[in-house]
Amino acid sequence: MTVTILHNPRCSKSRQTLALLLEKGIEPEIVEYLKTPPTAEELGAILDKLGREPRELMRKQEAPYRELGLDEPSLTRDELIAAMVANPILIERPVVVTEGGARVGRPPEAVLEIV
Repeated sequence: MTVTILHNPRCSKSRQTLALLLEKGIEPEIVEYLKTPPTAEELGAILDKLGREPRELMRKQEAPYRELGLDEPSLTRDELIAAMVANPILIERPVVVTEGGARVGRPPEAVLEIV
């Protein structure tokens, strides 16, 4: 099984989730999403696996959320995804993705449901 983690090494929850996966003998593909953001298509697929809409995966306390007016209800899913791709700091982390689903590692143990 392929396991991918959208990881931010500066985030304690992301580090804890990665450590948990490694403890379980799982060697995930580590994507430092701030350096290599997912494409719009990849992010759309992740959202589908999570069963969430873009705002549910956004870090609303980040400056770009306010600066770009992303709380505007008229923005479409595609517009919100494009904003997340252009400003990956907006993406909640960590996100673990497998063929069978995706989970946000908050708490880190949540990812064990899909690995």
